[in-house]
Amino acid sequence: MIDITERRRVGTTGLTCGPLVFGTSGIGQSGDTQKALSALSAAADAGLRDWDTSNGYGLAERYVGTVLAERRGQGIQVFTKADPLAASTDFSGDRVRASVDESRERLGLDVLPVVHLHDPERITFDDAMADDGPVRALVALREEGVIGHIGVAGGPAGLLERLVETGEFELLLTHNRYTLLDRSAERLLDVCAARGMGVFNAAPFGGGALTTDVGPVGNYHYRPIDEVQAWAVQQIRGIASAHGIPVGALALGLSLRDPRVTATVVGSSSRRNIERFIHWASISIPDDVWTELDDALPGPAHQLGPNGR
Repeated sequence: MIDITERRRVGTTGLTCGPLVFGTSGIGQSGDTQKALSALSAAADAGLRDWDTSNGYGLAERYVGTVLAERRGQGIQVFTKADPLAASTDFSGDRVRASVDESRERLGLDVLPVVHLHDPERITFDDAMADDGPVRALVALREEGVIGHIGVAGGPAGLLERLVETGEFELLLTHNRYTLLDRSAERLLDVCAARGMGVFNAAPFGGGALTTDVGPVGNYHYRPIDEVQAWAVQQIRGIASAHGIPVGALALGLSLRDPRVTATVVGSSSRRNIERFIHWASISIPDDVWTELDDALPGPAHQLGPNGR
């Protein structure tokens, strides 16, 4: 059982956040302004005051900035990300500075509390760490006081681990790699814990595969689900049914119960879904259920692994 009003230390940054962070990727790319603004207001009203966004999430930063201006003094904290321009491969240091300036303008903030290097798999490790590359630019912006803290957010766990080991980052955001169907981030989480880093775990539902108790499962992690994963989902549903617990509560609970994970990122454009996530977080799950769920986990060949995109 989780209290969403609890404040947790975010690694060694000095920041705190709640156990649930509201993700804005979906609303930013929906193109529905009223629905997006309504979702953000619903998240704030429900007590979700920590929001994850990105320069590359369509209109998300503009939506967030609008609501921030309306709710000044309500303690809303925003974590954003630096991105290349849409359809561009330019992830240079100069581009990162421009991305940060764009985010500041959209969000209406002079200082950004956290900026992640977003999806570094779009470039090589050497390009990321070059003197004129994005990491050096983020470090410089932190030294200049434009950014409070820097993190890295992406997919391939092996690359993220390599970047974390440079010692330049204070936070990590991983997605789709620590769920009931995939534990590819296990080693990465251990590395971050040893360094005392704040960790955000995103996409605990695998893009929707782990939110419903019945019906077909078409996709996991933005791609068609394979037969082994589909079989695992049915096993998970059986376990959920036997214990009278929603599948979504199990999926969310895996992340919420892990001491290596500071906060879990969830998002929706629906007030009902936001309230449902909060309800799921409040459900107590017996310890023996986790052993049963571990037995249903697909083998490594059906997980993304350290290099999977």
